[in-house]
Amino acid sequence: MQIAIVLILCAACVYALATEKLPVDLTAIFVSIALILTRILTPEQGLSGFGHPATVTVAAMFVLSAGLAKTGALNATTDLLTRIAKKFSWLATLIIMLVSGVASAFINNTAVVAILMPNLLGMAKATGLSPSRLLMPLSFASMFGGVCTLIGTSTNILISSIAEKNGLAPFGMFELSRIGLLFFGTGFVYMFVIGMRLIPDRRPSANVNDAYGVANYVTDVVLSAEAKSVGTIAASSPLAKDLDVQILAVFRQGKRIEMPPEQIVLLAGDVVRLACDAEKLEKLHGRTHVSLISDLGGASSQQEVELVEAVIAPRSPLIGHTLKSLRFYEQFQAKVLALRHRGQTAQDKLDDTALYAGDTLLLRVRNDQIAALAENPAFVLISPRRGPQLRPGKTLIALLILGLVVLTSALNLLPIVVAALAGCAAMVLTGCLKGEEVYSSVDWKVVFMLGGLLPLGLALETTGAAKLFADFLFWAFSGLGPWVLMSALFLFTSLLTEVMSNSATAVLLAPVAISAAAAMGVDARPFLVAVTLAASSSFMTPVGYQTNTLIYGPGQYSFSDFLRVGTPLNLLFWLLATYAIPLFWPFYK
Repeated sequence: MQIAIVLILCAACVYALATEKLPVDLTAIFVSIALILTRILTPEQGLSGFGHPATVTVAAMFVLSAGLAKTGALNATTDLLTRIAKKFSWLATLIIMLVSGVASAFINNTAVVAILMPNLLGMAKATGLSPSRLLMPLSFASMFGGVCTLIGTSTNILISSIAEKNGLAPFGMFELSRIGLLFFGTGFVYMFVIGMRLIPDRRPSANVNDAYGVANYVTDVVLSAEAKSVGTIAASSPLAKDLDVQILAVFRQGKRIEMPPEQIVLLAGDVVRLACDAEKLEKLHGRTHVSLISDLGGASSQQEVELVEAVIAPRSPLIGHTLKSLRFYEQFQAKVLALRHRGQTAQDKLDDTALYAGDTLLLRVRNDQIAALAENPAFVLISPRRGPQLRPGKTLIALLILGLVVLTSALNLLPIVVAALAGCAAMVLTGCLKGEEVYSSVDWKVVFMLGGLLPLGLALETTGAAKLFADFLFWAFSGLGPWVLMSALFLFTSLLTEVMSNSATAVLLAPVAISAAAAMGVDARPFLVAVTLAASSSFMTPVGYQTNTLIYGPGQYSFSDFLRVGTPLNLLFWLLATYAIPLFWPFYK
């Protein structure tokens, strides 16, 4: 009965995480509560995930990454890249991938992409390059680099800690580097020989401002009685012709007029839905007798304002909420003029549209509020190139602290969790981070997700559910040998991580990998390495990995773009892992 309950909880958990019917952190906490209520785990075991070394280490790495980011260590490359890109675009792309990959080996790769993305969009604007040709290599390279060291991703830390809890040796700081560098080099060659040819050149027009990614927004305007367009046909009205915008619909007294714009005569008070770019929206601000819906009752038009693009960050607390429920203007002192969701313009009322990770908002913000918006971890500002206030004088100190964390862990002078916590304290004491920034730098959704899901991994082990699944795998693959079983485990993990969190995938499959190795009588190390690498190789969808979600909107990608570019790369890594893992970690000692 306990095994049945755990397997049902696993199935429900995978479904909830894949569909995101509930926030991932709530799903994990509910699973932990269910395990306690069904008495499969004691309260101490059910809450043990929050004090687990992996959870604490992952939280500490968020702080270390923030300390490096606040000093601007990665921003210095932008001007050099712009100069190079004007002459050799391929060389600029190579440097982007190198910087992203190397940085992601030591700090959180989502932070790396969030820091570099606004700079690359600015570079695209200055050089005429397509953002889509820069952002996908940036995201993919961050994943290549993440598998090269123990601290490259939370998945590596997590599986290393699970191995240690099961009486196995934890991963060394550079133990994964052998195969990680092989993946790194293979990924680079693939992207330059094949991948770059498959990435679309998403540039709405030859106009550089359009290439910057601010076209195709939807917004609503209301006509006053004095507006020139009142009494004219919507499709040929001064509003449509003078500004060259597309009229999508007209609403009268709260109801949509079910006729094409070519047949609608505009009246005073009509709400007109437009599709246009940021430049035309700017012109609408100064147009007499035409008001943007989001401006009604707002701040004085005399205040200095700017149009700013902001991407909803992965794990943002805004995800799943509407602008109305958030009281967006009151909370952020910014008016949402338009919204783009997953490459498509929103067609429903903006205030009632739910926000998702990767959505791009066009905001009208007072100049004195932009800095506060840039500091808010719920957003990544991409237009104009404004980031949080940096402390460049602390860059060397932050690099030294991170280097000491890596060195003390690599030499086994300190456990990774102790070294990481000491590094966090050093970041604050040296002024690289302010005390209040420590809390805002931690992705608490990830922390709570790990805290809730790690007990599920424990339940899989203690009830025998992991052994049951491993016995099934042994039955299915026993005649084919451990090599085939490891290969199948890698492929299954890589497919599962395309639709749900890589950390959740690791928590669920690491116990199965250990049990499968025990059933076959072979070393568990190659199986754990396979799960580790596969869980961080999510190239086929924009939702499987946070960095892909982050670039989805600004790069103007479609879902099929990731399938086209990422599927061959996933298959290539699968074949490479199948051959190389047993060479580095033999099944039999």
